[in-house]
Amino acid sequence: MIFWTVLLLLALLLFGFGFTMHLLWFAAALVLIVWIVGFGRRTRSRGGFRYGHSHGRR
Repeated sequence: MIFWTVLLLLALLLFGFGFTMHLLWFAAALVLIVWIVGFGRRTRSRGGFRYGHSHGRR
């Protein structure tokens, strides 16, 4: 009986770990997409190269 309980707990742990890893990958991809979109918007709103040149003259 103890053997089956341990086996069940191990199976749940492995499945839980796999599910958590899948969620982590999904979250990481989502954060990356949001960061890329946000970065693209920020550079566009600043005017791209103009901001860099005006900052370099000081």
